[in-house]
Amino acid sequence: MIQLKELMLRSPRLTLAVAESLTCGRIQARVGAISGASNFFLGGITAYQLEQKVKHLGVSRAAAEPVNSVSAEVVEQMARGVCALFGSDLGLATTGYAEPSAEWSVAQPFAWWGLAHRRADGGFTVRSARVEYPGAPRTQVQEEVAEAAVAALLEFLRGLRS
Repeated sequence: MIQLKELMLRSPRLTLAVAESLTCGRIQARVGAISGASNFFLGGITAYQLEQKVKHLGVSRAAAEPVNSVSAEVVEQMARGVCALFGSDLGLATTGYAEPSAEWSVAQPFAWWGLAHRRADGGFTVRSARVEYPGAPRTQVQEEVAEAAVAALLEFLRGLRS
């Protein structure tokens, strides 16, 4: 995680905020464990339910309700929304299923991570990806999704800084 700090603090210095659902604060804990994180980490929110995603992150109810808040569109809205909420340059977000859900016809755990980067013109560059963890137990899925999201952030920063 030292590499994250180094990449965030290079010129131009960037700030980060995190919006988590499925990962329940695991990304925030990883970032917060870095000595000097306060130099780039503005904070985060765990918005587990739809109402909180709509209220705090600006997620579209019309987009989220039919998919139980689990889609590329929703996670991308969460990533942009957390940038707006905290005024950060980067927003990292997660949403998904940590275990099967008969109600939503989900047979295997899967999730989405999303990353938003506020451009100089005020717009956003956003990327997202789906990750799957067939047969993995709930807490392992949460840890793996957090790891995948942080790895995507590092990959993005390496590309931006090279």
